[in-house]
Amino acid sequence: MSQQFDKRAVLAAHPFFRGVRPTIVDSVVSHAVIRKVKTGAVLFRKGDPGTTLYVVLSGAVRISAPSRQGQDAIFNLIPSGEIFGEIALLDGGARTADAVIIEDSNLMLIERRDFVPLVRDNPELAMKLVEIVCARLRKTTEQVEDLMFHGLPTRLAKTLLQLSKRTASGADAKLRLTQRDLGQAVGVSRESVNKLLRDWQRRKWLKLERGALIILAPMALAGVASDEREQSVDAKRPRNLPS
Repeated sequence: MSQQFDKRAVLAAHPFFRGVRPTIVDSVVSHAVIRKVKTGAVLFRKGDPGTTLYVVLSGAVRISAPSRQGQDAIFNLIPSGEIFGEIALLDGGARTADAVIIEDSNLMLIERRDFVPLVRDNPELAMKLVEIVCARLRKTTEQVEDLMFHGLPTRLAKTLLQLSKRTASGADAKLRLTQRDLGQAVGVSRESVNKLLRDWQRRKWLKLERGALIILAPMALAGVASDEREQSVDAKRPRNLPS
């Protein structure tokens, strides 16, 4: 039996549509379609025409950019309940990254031809789009800062905590992603990630599973992130200036 989704409830719960008039949400829902997609499927490649906004109803999607050496730089991991594809939807330009399914997913698709007229007629929706794009830019800026100024423990701890906040449904936060994905997300090899994760597993901060991990001690990871951030800032502060 196929899984049923309340498209309106999913949209209304997302920050993008929160506070938007119900009639606007209803208009979006009337044009939306649901598609079931298997793990490994490519939704689009960097440079493809961008005509669709995606909502993840269940599953997960990896957003990344390929290099000539065959490695990927992972920009984002999109869990259930999140929206992606808004940049190309807005300007009608080419996709800025690849989107690949990393867990069997159900997606809701909204075509640009149906969505853009709603944006033109409803300034509140346009402002919501601006907020979403700004949030993406802030996240990208933070990622660049982390790569430049922070070590692997901080970057990995922050990434795990950010993902767990968006995907956790119970006492433990189970993240379905590979160590290769994590390595590409924080800019190091899978081997380096594996070494650190095994150390954290010995400390009982997390539990490793095949293709996934469970966070057991989020406060411990938060301490790793905050402690190293403070040390990094202290190291860069001129010694002749007061703190």
